Amino acid sequence: MHSLAQEIQGFSKDRLKKQCTHVTTVTGKKLLERRSNKGEGQVEQVEELEGSGCGFVEDTSLDLQVGVVRPFLLLASQDAAHDIDTLRRYKVSHVLNVAHGVPNLFPDQMVYKTLQILDLPDTQITPYLEECSSFIDQAREQDGVVLVHCNA
Repeated sequence: MHSLAQEIQGFSKDRLKKQCTHVTTVTGKKLLERRSNKGEGQVEQVEELEGSGCGFVEDTSLDLQVGVVRPFLLLASQDAAHDIDTLRRYKVSHVLNVAHGVPNLFPDQMVYKTLQILDLPDTQITPYLEECSSFIDQAREQDGVVLVHCNA
């Protein structure tokens, strides 16, 4: 069994699906980011907002989508982390909460690891990776399933 760190080291971006990402900058500009077939990033400005924005788009819709990264590793929103039916459907045993100010709702039913990380573009996440990876590896060794979520 490889550790998560070993799997990350063996990662190849050639296996990624081509994606477009809509970005709202801290100044309020709306951009569309794409990656070309050669792997080069392309950015296109979609909309220029008047005045300055805060860089966030309020989204009040419930998001219960869960991305399966590996059978033992899931990625989802705080909405999914707060929905017991979703957690049960995916057999989640551990929750890695990397959100700022988001409570853990089911401490009697899940093993939680909380690291309050600000969800901002300039936040350095590298110092947290070893601790996150260790939590994921521990859950995997216990045949657990980890759901990772942030403030999204």
